[in-house]
Amino acid sequence: MREQLSRGFSVVALAVIVLSLAGPAAGQSLTESAAGVLNQAPAQSGPVRPLSINDAIQLALEQNLGLRIQRLEPQIADESVVQVKTSWAPVLNSNVSNNSSTSPVGSFLSGAVGKLTNQTFSASVGASQQLPRFGGNYSVGWDTSRSKSNSAFSSPNPALLANMSFSFTQPLARNFKIDSIRQQLQLANLTRETSDVSLRQAIFQTQRAVRYAYWNLAYGIASLAVQRQSLALAQESLKNNRARVEIGTMAPIDIIQAEAEVAAREQAVIVAESNVAQAEDNLRTLIFDPSTADFWNIRVELTDKPVYQAPQIDVSAAVRNALERRTDLIQAKNSLRMSDVNISYMRNQLLPDVNVQASYGLEGQGGTEIEFGGGFPPVPIGKGTVGYGNVLKQIAKNQFPTWRVGVVFSYPLGTSTAEANLARARLQYTQSQLQLKNTELQITSQVRDVARQVNTNAKRVAATRAARELAARRLEAEQKKFAAGMSTSFFVFQAQRDLAQAQNDELSAVLDFTKSLVDFETVQEVPVTGSGGSVSVAGSGVSSAAGTGTAGGGSGTAVSSRRGGM
Repeated sequence: MREQLSRGFSVVALAVIVLSLAGPAAGQSLTESAAGVLNQAPAQSGPVRPLSINDAIQLALEQNLGLRIQRLEPQIADESVVQVKTSWAPVLNSNVSNNSSTSPVGSFLSGAVGKLTNQTFSASVGASQQLPRFGGNYSVGWDTSRSKSNSAFSSPNPALLANMSFSFTQPLARNFKIDSIRQQLQLANLTRETSDVSLRQAIFQTQRAVRYAYWNLAYGIASLAVQRQSLALAQESLKNNRARVEIGTMAPIDIIQAEAEVAAREQAVIVAESNVAQAEDNLRTLIFDPSTADFWNIRVELTDKPVYQAPQIDVSAAVRNALERRTDLIQAKNSLRMSDVNISYMRNQLLPDVNVQASYGLEGQGGTEIEFGGGFPPVPIGKGTVGYGNVLKQIAKNQFPTWRVGVVFSYPLGTSTAEANLARARLQYTQSQLQLKNTELQITSQVRDVARQVNTNAKRVAATRAARELAARRLEAEQKKFAAGMSTSFFVFQAQRDLAQAQNDELSAVLDFTKSLVDFETVQEVPVTGSGGSVSVAGSGVSSAAGTGTAGGGSGTAVSSRRGGM
């Protein structure tokens, strides 16, 4: 009987102990037999995919839909920057028109008989640009036209006109150092930086979610093994009870209790199988592309197992790491910089609007001119023609210049909109400063809290391990007493249930410890919220002698781990 019990307990131990806690002589991970039991998932159809924790994270970084969506945000922010810069692009404009008008003659001074007609063809081309430095702008233009009339007094007729113009405006106070375009560009660049931080945070979120899903599935598989082993023990007891009834050493009524116990444990197995399927779906949706063939039928076979090492937490180092790298702190600092940009712009808008304006133009004229003699009414005595080439020469020789230089000044009297905007921007800046301090306080508090969770869960592992060992010894004792006729099957079944519960408690403690280590790494990079679906980390403050099965090595040493029996 003792040999049978020993074989039963060895199987139970292999199914439950998902980590080695026995001391330096034990390995750093599960034995090969235990590893096989842990991967004893419910039977499924479809391809089997061996998967390590690093493979799962890599697949998520490549195929996770949420990350693929988030990776578009920096590209969208880049286009916003380009959109602002288009305000400085030169603008080319042109116009071509042909006009004709006919009107009745109202006076002999119109110079026409019956009706007065005028025809004009005009064309223009120009360019203008807002300059990216110092807020100035310029415009250049070229206009040309040809007009013809039946009026005897029109000269030249037809008339050729050409005009070249240039104007420049330069602010001296308001909009000199910063204007609305440069303000929007600085804000767009800061938004671009924030989008990079948001992408980095999304990557950490996905990594943590994958790790949680991976270890949840490992726990579900191990818990299913416990329930199956508990069912096997109940079935073995039922078989033994039936044998005793047949030989007359047990009452038939005791078989009913054994059958009820088997039915209850079958239900527990069914629930555990459902939990494994749900955990596998959660992991699948995080790491696989939904367009993959057999997406819902791929069976995941875990190759990594959680390994426990007694942690040594360096909270001060973790806090320093978090204050340097936390994404929410970087975002708070960017918000402060945005408020500073707005204050600079609003303060500039309080200055007087003083602009220097300069313009210069050249004009040329030609066409067919009628020469008139003296007397009244004047009598035409000849014609002269000035071609379009001569018109261009007039412009080239600067024969008919026009220029203007001036200063334009304006300043509102009383409270202006700019003053109200500046007061609001200053309040927002103060608000951002307080938010930054509050964020630093929250980060320190979160790091300390997660560090306490690591230590607490480490103690839980030791306590649940001791409870599981005691429950196994109690079951062995009850079975010995039952074999000797000093106990009943009720107490044996109760001891079996207690052992299964103790085994699940140990698994849960190990799972929580593994997750708390993930959280301790995560909290130094991003806020830790929820149960694993919100944030993640790429390994930043934890180093382990034997590894924890998580991805990435620490860039800061905030946690060290050592193996020890508990």
